[in-house]
Amino acid sequence: MSSDARPEPPAPDRPPAEQPPGSPPSSPASGEVILPPARTGPELARAVLDAANARRTAAGRRGGGTGAGAGTRGSTSKAGRAASRRGWTGPGPDPRDPQPLGAVLGKLVKNRGWQRPAAEAAVFGQWEKVVGAEVAEHCRPVKLENRELTIEAVSTAWATQLRLLAGSLIKQIASVVGHNVVTTLRIHGPAAPSWKKGTRRVRGRGPRDTYG
Repeated sequence: MSSDARPEPPAPDRPPAEQPPGSPPSSPASGEVILPPARTGPELARAVLDAANARRTAAGRRGGGTGAGAGTRGSTSKAGRAASRRGWTGPGPDPRDPQPLGAVLGKLVKNRGWQRPAAEAAVFGQWEKVVGAEVAEHCRPVKLENRELTIEAVSTAWATQLRLLAGSLIKQIASVVGHNVVTTLRIHGPAAPSWKKGTRRVRGRGPRDTYG
């Protein structure tokens, strides 16, 4: 062996081979695999919950969300956009919602300019409400023309009584059907049958209270 030969340097220590993630650790000295302690009870439930949360978070990130509720919020917003495209109404009031029949008819009457004819018809259709039950029992409306209401009483006595109450009746009618619908009352007693016969007649003494 020559004296010029140099001794070889010792081989450097090699680091232990990396283990694949998820594999059980092994002892560096003996090479034995060390298993993690078995989880039971609350620890096992906590581990399952953590794994589920991790999967949900990862799914949310892949779908563009940032949290556990991203998937739910995304589906809700998509459903809202789909509903708006279909034309559904929301929880608040909307002009397309069903409307009460009275409101629809009132709007139609106003748009057509039927307020006065409708008010005049209400005088006849709601006579008991307009003048009261007691007065309506002893008279009835006959004709309404040029704001003059003709009333026929059941007797001449009631006709006289109604003439005395004409002012209050006009105010009461206005409070129910509106102002300037009836401004004048023409009141008469019951219509008596005609006794006129033939072509020649002699004028009598005038109407009597025979049928009153």
